[in-house]
Amino acid sequence: MYPIIILTQEMIDQAIKLGPSVKVNRTIASNIDTVSGILGEFVFAQYMFGNWKKNRVGENKGQEDFIDIEIKTSTYPFRDSLNLLVREDYAKKRKPKFYIQIIFDLYTNNITDFIPGVRAYISGWAIAEDVENAPLRDFGSKFGFAAGYKCHYIKIKNLNRMENFQSIYNKRS
Repeated sequence: MYPIIILTQEMIDQAIKLGPSVKVNRTIASNIDTVSGILGEFVFAQYMFGNWKKNRVGENKGQEDFIDIEIKTSTYPFRDSLNLLVREDYAKKRKPKFYIQIIFDLYTNNITDFIPGVRAYISGWAIAEDVENAPLRDFGSKFGFAAGYKCHYIKIKNLNRMENFQSIYNKRS
């Protein structure tokens, strides 16, 4: 039901290498936010273009991850009751046409837990209007305290399925 991309050592090594140069100055909920975000872009490039190296990491700082597309990532054991999360401040500032949620099927705060074979679920997509109209909540951090910001959230099971994404993307872009 959900497309799955398997992480490779080459993807992981490249994400760790790029991490310091693309880190964004904002509140983070986990020590691995930057690396998981980069890996999410790699996973989507593999899914969309058949080659994870066709990403824009390093070129797109302050912009959408792909043209008209923002990739959101989480690292939790996969289940469809998880949510697409978009920070309230981000949703106000930028309006990509599409948000895509990727879940790395593990629970971790450690970069070293990203190992070859980890499954990345491409969980679905929403348009900016769906996100803007979604409820808000502080989901906290993996460290057990409030994150200090709210996120719009949509349950993965309520997202649009990926099988129709390419045709809709081509029509709307």
